[in-house]
Amino acid sequence: MSPLDSPSVLITGASGGIGRVLAARLLERAWRVAVVGRELARLEAVPAELRIVADVTTPEGAAQALQACRAAWGQAPQHLAHAVGSTLIAPLHRTRPEALQTVLQVNLLSALYTLQAWLQAREGQGPGAAVFVSSVVARIGVASHEAIAAAKGGLEALVRSAAATYAPQGLRINAVAPGLTETPMTAAMLRLPAQREAAERQYPLGGVQTAEQVAGVMAWLLGPESDRLTGQVLAVDGGFSTVRPLLR
Repeated sequence: MSPLDSPSVLITGASGGIGRVLAARLLERAWRVAVVGRELARLEAVPAELRIVADVTTPEGAAQALQACRAAWGQAPQHLAHAVGSTLIAPLHRTRPEALQTVLQVNLLSALYTLQAWLQAREGQGPGAAVFVSSVVARIGVASHEAIAAAKGGLEALVRSAAATYAPQGLRINAVAPGLTETPMTAAMLRLPAQREAAERQYPLGGVQTAEQVAGVMAWLLGPESDRLTGQVLAVDGGFSTVRPLLR
């Protein structure tokens, strides 16, 4: 297989824990990998063929990322993995309006802008697949997560609607909904042994999941093994959203 025949993917939020692992995993499978982030210094540590500095929380930044792929590869990437995200743990009555706007911008609007840019760039270029990162808090009520739950709930609705619209073009659009995952973003929540033990007890399968476990499901959703799946949100959460843990 020549490099031009290899599957290609654009990974946003690639300097974060899940995006970085996904980039490495797909590169090992001989995929052509482009990664996007807002800081070149952080992207330089991410394994990739192409590194793009852009802010996909804006429509201009999302379009810029796709244009950079087309300039380098001669076509838009077949696949998209959107791993941009943030979190906010605070009750709604204590959340400032500007904090709400930031959560929606980072977690929902970035997904809309990036998917729109990818769909426009892929028009008439055949089948492909996109995968997004939601959260268990969009699927089950968790106290003090109102802002992030609203943003991720909107993302899941986006996935289902876009999957319906673009299925006739052979474009599959899915998402994963992880539970608490060990990444740089969550390091402060797991710093103390008591914090980690309390988190682990919430999950029926025990423990705190790794970025590798989430990235593995994302890679599967992008690959041919899942070519009959679209409009799905897979809970990668150790049973948190569906199974009551046995308390000991």
